Amino acid sequence: MKNNKLFKYLSLVPVSIYVILLIALPLIYIFILSFLTNDYYGGIKIFPTLMNYINIFDMVYLKVFFKSFLIALVSTFICICIAYPFVIFISKKEARVKSTLMTLVMLPFLTNSLIRTYGWIVLLRRTGIINTFLQNIHLTENPISFMYNNFGIILGMVYTLLPFMILPLFSSVDKINKSVIEASYDLGASKIQTFFKVIVPQTKTGLFNGSLMVFIPSIGYFFIADLLGGGKLMLIGNLIKNQFLTARNWPFGAAISITLLLITFLLVKLYQKIGGKLDDLGGF
Repeated sequence: MKNNKLFKYLSLVPVSIYVILLIALPLIYIFILSFLTNDYYGGIKIFPTLMNYINIFDMVYLKVFFKSFLIALVSTFICICIAYPFVIFISKKEARVKSTLMTLVMLPFLTNSLIRTYGWIVLLRRTGIINTFLQNIHLTENPISFMYNNFGIILGMVYTLLPFMILPLFSSVDKINKSVIEASYDLGASKIQTFFKVIVPQTKTGLFNGSLMVFIPSIGYFFIADLLGGGKLMLIGNLIKNQFLTARNWPFGAAISITLLLITFLLVKLYQKIGGKLDDLGGF
């Protein structure tokens, strides 16, 4: 018995070292850094201040937060609109077909998201495949601006994060008793009524789970805004990156990072409040 306990404790040592060195210590460092002062040469002065957090409430930065949350909400809503019909369609298939289709959903994860984003550039740019095709069939005379705007960023977010919406929704929809849906039809409910009054209430946990897993990353995916937005649109992720790499104002970048972390924490707590489990978020 003692040997089993000793082995159990020893097996936790690598995980504990990983958590302390790569998660806890960096977070503590960023937290302390957010209260320090930046000098004119990009260095850090050991002079405690709250100005980094106060500056976040400047209208310039509040607009960045607002635009980031708006794009995240739109991306999440589009993912919901695409994922629900898809998972309902899959849930009606036999087990072998379900497994095949869900494997296809997971397939993009085998490729780096940055590479897949570059693939969209080939498709969407003014001399890309889509614009060339539209002009060749004389549907458009001039190239359409698919990139370097909100459309390009939202498209990139939806494409990259859609699987995170499909997976939890499929798990919830697949557990619905099919006889309940059939009973709804027998009682005269339309497909739309059945969806909103039967399917959605029984899948709200999966819905909120998927929404959280799409909304939070879409705020911080700065590379999508850089590549498909052309760096013209500033989101929270881009703002943090610029403060660390371009402006060399590490304390302010740390303050924004901590603020974003607090927002994420509040969203997770809201998720728990409505009955969600942390295990459903992959141990978030």
